[in-house]
Amino acid sequence: MKALFLLLLSSLAAAAGELRVAAAASLAEAVNEVAAAYQKAHGTKVTPAFAGSNVLARQIEEGAPLDVFISADEVTMAKLEKAKLVRDVTKLLTNSLVIAVPAESDAKVSSGADLANFKRIAIGDPVAVPAGVYAKTWLTQQNLWESIGPKCVGSENVRAALAAVEAGNADAAIVYKTDAAISKKVKVTWTVPAGEAPAIVYPVAICTATKQADEARKFADFLKSDEASKIFTAPGFGLAEK
Repeated sequence: MKALFLLLLSSLAAAAGELRVAAAASLAEAVNEVAAAYQKAHGTKVTPAFAGSNVLARQIEEGAPLDVFISADEVTMAKLEKAKLVRDVTKLLTNSLVIAVPAESDAKVSSGADLANFKRIAIGDPVAVPAGVYAKTWLTQQNLWESIGPKCVGSENVRAALAAVEAGNADAAIVYKTDAAISKKVKVTWTVPAGEAPAIVYPVAICTATKQADEARKFADFLKSDEASKIFTAPGFGLAEK
């Protein structure tokens, strides 16, 4: 997987004139659609690369040829900003955590404690992947991590956690609302109340190594346009500025 991702970045480096956008895996469909809309409006080709925010951040640290970065959490972005690898950081989107189960499942969840009824729960890596960190933070705040944590299986990104349920390799997953919305093989059995869950914020920034600073800024601005906002809110993302 890592080798393939590095190969993708290598191909991006060779594509002169293209805007290279690194975005959290949970943004794949929406950012692809926004990229197409931007290209149609401005004539500039936008080539997105998707992975866990932690993986993308590591590639930026290693000098990957990227122009814009959209992270699924503020902590990852703050580390890059402190290292002066990104600039002009602004909040873009919000999201929610949900419990997803197979579409044919009759499982019921009415609180985090009900997760004890599942044998295997897929989440993002709770140490590195934002979705997993959010999930662990929530369970810890509810005094449930000690009992539920051993049932959780970490994945390389939130989409991999969702895929585990789709493939029948997990009984449930703690994922973003927007991820569950794009799958026909799972259903949401419970949404973590906003008052319980940590704030989920997606910031966007310009990579300081970009050689297309003006174009990168235009794209970052376009992400907050009415056209882009409609694309983001369709699957359930919230607008941070709202």
